[in-house]
Amino acid sequence: MAAPIQDGQFAEVQLGTKLHYATAGTPGAPLMVFVHGFPEAWFEWEAQLAHFGQRWFAVAPDLRGFNRSSKPPEVAAYRPKTLIGDLTGLIRHLGYDSAVVVAHDWGGALAWNLAIQQPQWVRQLIIINSPHPYAFMRALATDPAQQAASAYMNWLRTPGSELGLAKHGFAALEGFFNGMGQPPAPWFEPLRERYQAMWSVPGENGSHSLTGGVNYYRASPLHPPTPADPGPAALNLQPQDWLVKRPTLVIWGERDLALPATLLDGLDALVSPLTIERIPDGGHWVVHEQPERINAAIDAWLTKQA
Repeated sequence: MAAPIQDGQFAEVQLGTKLHYATAGTPGAPLMVFVHGFPEAWFEWEAQLAHFGQRWFAVAPDLRGFNRSSKPPEVAAYRPKTLIGDLTGLIRHLGYDSAVVVAHDWGGALAWNLAIQQPQWVRQLIIINSPHPYAFMRALATDPAQQAASAYMNWLRTPGSELGLAKHGFAALEGFFNGMGQPPAPWFEPLRERYQAMWSVPGENGSHSLTGGVNYYRASPLHPPTPADPGPAALNLQPQDWLVKRPTLVIWGERDLALPATLLDGLDALVSPLTIERIPDGGHWVVHEQPERINAAIDAWLTKQA
């Protein structure tokens, strides 16, 4: 039986910053936190909340800048350290000192960094189609194919990109799900009105509804190089500073056009212990495409960890 989902809860995770979140399950049960990406919201994880809430206290927040959470307009409000503080603040607000963290896309970027910088908050890490930051930095700096696949990031970083995303009823945002040479996503249409409503929630201080979301790209040093900005090539990151030492499951839809499976190459040198679950017929949005398969993969891995 699926666990009922409770929406409409808020936590002040840092001074002046509130995250909206939904839950399933009983507080006090082991905590599992689900972290969405761009351009999504907590309801990316509805199938997971209903499933894992039967045994866990399953929680899915809207990240800062999205939906009903705080949406400050300043780029500096979306630096990695600040975003990680939101996650630790949420875990603390819920009355826990650690969690199983499940994350996709930009949520995965936050979760990777949390496990690297503050691993005491992470019992186990589950990543879905989100590259390890050092592996992504390396690919953006040296791989022309990855640079081409990620070229959209530089457009999102430009002033006014949110206006372009909002044109014609958010057609460009819908293209993240239905475009890029892919056929229309059958899972998207039933959720279309919810996404349209979520993308329309105003930002703070009169800012655009989408400014918070695109600020993730503007605040990040990880983007393809340009003539004016060398991007990750100038960072001089060292792999030993980016090690993950928490049990980690990486689930990867191999039809991801923006994040090819080559980003998994050499990952075992950065993450230990590591399990990789490949889904050959899954795309970037595999959480939506195959929710039961995602649940089964997580269940099987967690059972082995017990």
